[in-house]
Amino acid sequence: MRRATASIASALVAPASAFAHHPATSYAAIDVAWSYDPLVVIPLYLSALLYLVGTLRLWRRAGTGRGVRFRQAASFWTGWTFLALALVSPLHWLGEHLFTAHMLEHEILMVVAAPLLVLARPGGAMLWALPARWRGPIGGVERMPAFAAAWRFMTDPLVATLVHGIALWVWHMPRFYNLVLVNPLAHWLQHLSFFVTALLFWWALLWGHSRERGYGAAVFYLFVTALHTGLLGILLTVSKALWYPGQNVFAADFGLTPLEDQQVAGLIMWVPAGVIYAGAALALAGLWISRAGGRLRAGGAHA
Repeated sequence: MRRATASIASALVAPASAFAHHPATSYAAIDVAWSYDPLVVIPLYLSALLYLVGTLRLWRRAGTGRGVRFRQAASFWTGWTFLALALVSPLHWLGEHLFTAHMLEHEILMVVAAPLLVLARPGGAMLWALPARWRGPIGGVERMPAFAAAWRFMTDPLVATLVHGIALWVWHMPRFYNLVLVNPLAHWLQHLSFFVTALLFWWALLWGHSRERGYGAAVFYLFVTALHTGLLGILLTVSKALWYPGQNVFAADFGLTPLEDQQVAGLIMWVPAGVIYAGAALALAGLWISRAGGRLRAGGAHA
């Protein structure tokens, strides 16, 4: 297992060559590639440009650290870097041929990059990157009744949790996952659905109706998500049959059998992701208890 870990790590820093899908069956015979899919690269770098220009423009107007706090900027750029790591670096290419790498890529998208970007709340900064005459109309879209109603529905914690869970389980059904391995558009749609539903999920818990109802609701939905994703990870780990035979092309090059590759991928979904969900739940539970204590002290002071 140590040899496998070292081999995967070396693959991520190997020289790149420009291709996406390679017919070779041995990792040792080819170079690992960076990904330059326009459907990924253009939105990724456009978001970075908008945030950078908007932040600098806002800080020039309001003062450094105002409007966009330093911790928000740090959260955005950390989340963006992890997003780029998952979608552009050799990890993405390797994930097309090794289930362990593919699962690591998915978890970075859903439980690392997504919550960091949600914590940054980058919309305001990005709006400031636009010409002044555009900001009012575009910013006013969120106040339109139809949009506001749809947004409120999609960021309801129950709805967001269900939608995210459905996306996760549907794409891991063999019929759909095997399609991802041979169809680049399906692969792109899989990542898009994972990332967008993860953004909705974390937004609902951190900024949405959970705050109105108390952080207890967020803790509950984090527990539910940790439970069902952990179950999927356990099923992958203990299964004696390969779910996606085409996913394990390079398993032998990393000292793994195809079944061991699937088991390590299941462990990644089960343990590290579960730890992140548990850590977020504990942090929100701490805020919940702290605010409840503050209200009790305030009530006692007014009595």
